Amino acid sequence: MPVVNYFQHLLGERGLAPHGFCLLWDPALIWTHVISDALIGGAYFSIPVAIAYFLTHRRDVAFGWVVWLFAAFIMACGATHFLSIWTLWHPDYGVEGLVKAVTAVVSVMTAIALWPLLPRAISLPSPGQLQAANTGLSLRIAERDAALAALHRETAERERAETMFRQSQKMEAVGQLTGGIAHDFNNLLTIVVANLDRIRRLTEDDPRLDRPVVNAIAGAERAAALTKQLLAFARRQPLIATECDLNAAVDDVRTLAGAAMNGIALDLDLSPDLWRVNVDINQIENALLNLVVNARDAMPGGGSLTIATANVSDAIGDCVEVAVIDTGAGMAPDVIAHAFEPFFTTKEVGHGTGLGLSQVYGFVTQSGGTVAIESELGRGTTVRIRLPRA
Repeated sequence: MPVVNYFQHLLGERGLAPHGFCLLWDPALIWTHVISDALIGGAYFSIPVAIAYFLTHRRDVAFGWVVWLFAAFIMACGATHFLSIWTLWHPDYGVEGLVKAVTAVVSVMTAIALWPLLPRAISLPSPGQLQAANTGLSLRIAERDAALAALHRETAERERAETMFRQSQKMEAVGQLTGGIAHDFNNLLTIVVANLDRIRRLTEDDPRLDRPVVNAIAGAERAAALTKQLLAFARRQPLIATECDLNAAVDDVRTLAGAAMNGIALDLDLSPDLWRVNVDINQIENALLNLVVNARDAMPGGGSLTIATANVSDAIGDCVEVAVIDTGAGMAPDVIAHAFEPFFTTKEVGHGTGLGLSQVYGFVTQSGGTVAIESELGRGTTVRIRLPRA
């Protein structure tokens, strides 16, 4: 067969002289060629190894098969240089020719495959473009995170507003019911007290009847006081609003409450430039006394109690805030949810009517302000009253 004969002729012994013969076996020439071809061949062989290492660790490279073809081309080139060293002493020019032929084929294939890929290679983003894209992506991620955080805050604020609205509706309904009952009951008590007082005048000379009548009058008066508190919760009590300085009212409350603090220090943190408010001074002092007494009762083992004032601006505009802050037992969330309801109390039977906070709520709301409780079990409670600036 012609092909077999061709390879037999190419690889057969034909008495050719080794390449060193042409160099007259000059040691300087021989070793110059040997060292040069060895270094070139070694360099050629190291490049495909580096390419193979890169491709095995970066399987996402889009031109992988072309790179493998390029690596084969470089290895073939390196093989020709090692065969050049071999043929210095051994005239195997047929083998060298075959290796060069393989190198030529691989070279042509690599060149043909490379040109169509040049546009794709040129279109690859530069390191600067990649850095700019990463920077832009980081900015977009930061903007998305900020938008998500704002959305979460808005959602939480909406839920808080809805909860406050439902609580306000419930308190309004309870207030209307309570106010109606208290008003009618107070009218009845007026008649009862008036008739009891008349009976006392008629029986004051009879000691057997005088004491029971006096006790009945005292009970009716206590009942009248309770209805007054209920009317305060229902925002039906008459208020005499005057422009006043709440710092002075807070200072008066400290004086009034001083003897009843059971050794608990009552500190003041007053804003020196506090805005003035239009409020019933007697009612605000009563409300603060209620809060101070509640705070004292929440610290049977001692603690700290502070009344602070400040100028604030919120949804209802410029306000003056009075905060009563204690380090007592604190309240659970379910207790806070019912704290302003009339007759709700966590105290033992006989220790309070449960009308103190409801009276505070009614008075503050009737005065156009807001009252809120912040508390955590074991960490204390803060009650914030905000009243519109005068």
